[in-house]
Amino acid sequence: MKLQVIMEYNDEGYLFYFKKYTGAYVRGKTKEEAFSKISQELDSYLKWSCMDENILLDSIEPQVIQEKKSSLKIDDADSDIIFESEKTPLSYSEYSELEKLVLRSAYDFSNMYESIPDKDQTVLKTRKTFYGEVPVTAREMYEHTNNVTSYYAKEIGIDFINDPDIFKNRLNVLQEIEKKEDFLLNKVLLGSYDEFWSVHKALRRFIWHDRIHAKAMYRMALKTFKKDIYNPFFFI
Repeated sequence: MKLQVIMEYNDEGYLFYFKKYTGAYVRGKTKEEAFSKISQELDSYLKWSCMDENILLDSIEPQVIQEKKSSLKIDDADSDIIFESEKTPLSYSEYSELEKLVLRSAYDFSNMYESIPDKDQTVLKTRKTFYGEVPVTAREMYEHTNNVTSYYAKEIGIDFINDPDIFKNRLNVLQEIEKKEDFLLNKVLLGSYDEFWSVHKALRRFIWHDRIHAKAMYRMALKTFKKDIYNPFFFI
């Protein structure tokens, strides 16, 4: 099976996004390392999203359909790419499918967080990255993941104040998007740091960003508490 992917890369690493599977991604220091993770990521994504697709995971052939060489911290999942497919108008059914995934992602992220016995305990050491200190406790990961909501909203022209509950916050921002009469036109806007945005891109970024920090939270919790926690994303 050919899997269409978008590649964002530099000398420090590679990010590959799955065009058909919104928010699914792999990364690695080399293209080969990233490609080696595709089957596992697609397997967990299909289980999480409840997509009824019969795919032979061992037969996947990645096909790069768009690429961008980046000056950002790709190795820390810094990204500013907009897909060509995120520049065209959305049908209502396309938007509805994206909306369902965006809400499912927030709901599952919240439930994973609530299953962690101590939100402030961690074995991880702090380190700095492009946005400051990397969150290392469940609480820090939850707050960081939720707090990008107002930033994404601003980039598509919406003034927004975050609610501390990630699921309520996600519902609220979607309601604000839908108040815009022309939201389905999916206009491309120039945002901060000369980065291009659209409604479609913002929705994809919610799911992608959730997955990054849900994976980090799950792995941190396994190391810290030495027992399984709730895993609605089907991470391995």
